[in-house]
Amino acid sequence: MQLSIDLSGREVLITGSDAAARQAVRRYRAAGAIISRLSAPAGAREDGPLPERPFLVAAVDDGQPGWDTLLERCRETGILVAAEPPAGPAGHVTLVGGGPGTPELLTVAAVAALRDADVVFYDRLAPHQELCSLSSGELVDVGKRPGHHPVSQSGIEELLVEAALAGRNVVRLKGGDPYVFGRGGEEVAACVQAGVPVRVISGVTSAISVPAAAGIPVTHREVSHLFTVVSGHAPLTEKEHEHLAGLGGTIVVLMGIGTLHQLAAGLRRAGLPADTPVAVVERGYRPGQRTTIAELGTIARAAAGCSSPAVLVIGEVVRVAEANRGHGGAAADLDRLAASLMGA
Repeated sequence: MQLSIDLSGREVLITGSDAAARQAVRRYRAAGAIISRLSAPAGAREDGPLPERPFLVAAVDDGQPGWDTLLERCRETGILVAAEPPAGPAGHVTLVGGGPGTPELLTVAAVAALRDADVVFYDRLAPHQELCSLSSGELVDVGKRPGHHPVSQSGIEELLVEAALAGRNVVRLKGGDPYVFGRGGEEVAACVQAGVPVRVISGVTSAISVPAAAGIPVTHREVSHLFTVVSGHAPLTEKEHEHLAGLGGTIVVLMGIGTLHQLAAGLRRAGLPADTPVAVVERGYRPGQRTTIAELGTIARAAAGCSSPAVLVIGEVVRVAEANRGHGGAAADLDRLAASLMGA
């Protein structure tokens, strides 16, 4: 069970060693509480007075024996007690996959890492609008936008390493999954080279979740038993077009709006039928989500007004989504240009 309590101006006693309680202190202070501390159970004798009469005791599990007596006395006298996890070890980096951009698709591990962070370096496609409610750490925008990279990739890596070496718990919050076109491998390598402990928390990849938001399954029995995820950041070669066209199944393209014209033309030259259905899902899980549906031969024209972020889905699974329209809220999103599939 989770409860929300307004702690503004309330007195909160935080128990636990300084190292274990440092994150809890910051979180409660950020919530507006008046903080007092008890760092060792020696200050809570069984026959002595309570250290004070707080509204709530935040009990950090620091591994020290002897806290049970104090906490039991607090409960007996009607003082609320909340169990708090200890802070993680200082001076490490955690790469966190933020999913397609909605906090609802953050994993439990991602939420825990954000709660424990001293500083969060986040991308524009990560769920950053709600970060203030997820982390009390410093929030730093290092996001790249098309044609505008205020912080280079090497600069981001330097920031991660520098903060960790200064003893801070660092979270690098990325959209989707760090290892799916997220340059997560490069950031892990930079940390390893600098001797900084680093771990990766996988995220819900946009390659699957964004099509799902529009009601499109990337695989479907007797329709597609495989899918290929492609980066559309740069145009593909003719050989790559031929490989994709020959694989069959579903093609999912991330960051492909800018190269959509070349991709569609290349796949047609490679033998993919012009009537292959294509969907462009813009701003998946975000306000203004929109799906444009056309065929491979007409999608470049139909999607002329589409913009990033968007995910392209190429294959017969798009027709499956059309057939399932009316089942679920996302299906209504498929109305736009759906008639083009029917030859209208």
